[in-house]
Amino acid sequence: MLNLILSLFLSTILAMNSHQNTQLELIINNGKSDNGLVRVLIFNGSEGFPGDYTKAFKALSTKLENKRAVFNISNLPAGKYAITAYHDEDGDGKMSKNPFGYPTDRFGFSNNPKILFSAPTFEKCLFEIKEGQSHIQVIDLR
Repeated sequence: MLNLILSLFLSTILAMNSHQNTQLELIINNGKSDNGLVRVLIFNGSEGFPGDYTKAFKALSTKLENKRAVFNISNLPAGKYAITAYHDEDGDGKMSKNPFGYPTDRFGFSNNPKILFSAPTFEKCLFEIKEGQSHIQVIDLR
């Protein structure tokens, strides 16, 4: 009985720590300046993509250095993700837009998809991180 309890306990601990080696290095290039912050939303599903921060799996922000920002995210569960990023140069926490609704802040998406008249779909920005994998994703703001 004691062996069974110990086995269950160890299995639970291993399951909880199984994604410890999963890493994502996210590099954001082409900020307009070093002012403000780069804001990032990481989605693990299409709901809310690309801009509903309440539906995002993670929301992160950091300062730019030489018009570039780097995020090192560890312990992500294996899965499929899509990322949106923008340079909040004025630091107001919102993406600035012109009167026609087009962003005036620099922005980008994982996989750097071609953007024509609207934001790309979750599927176009999708990438997968497998268990124990290190992944690098570079987003070029435009």
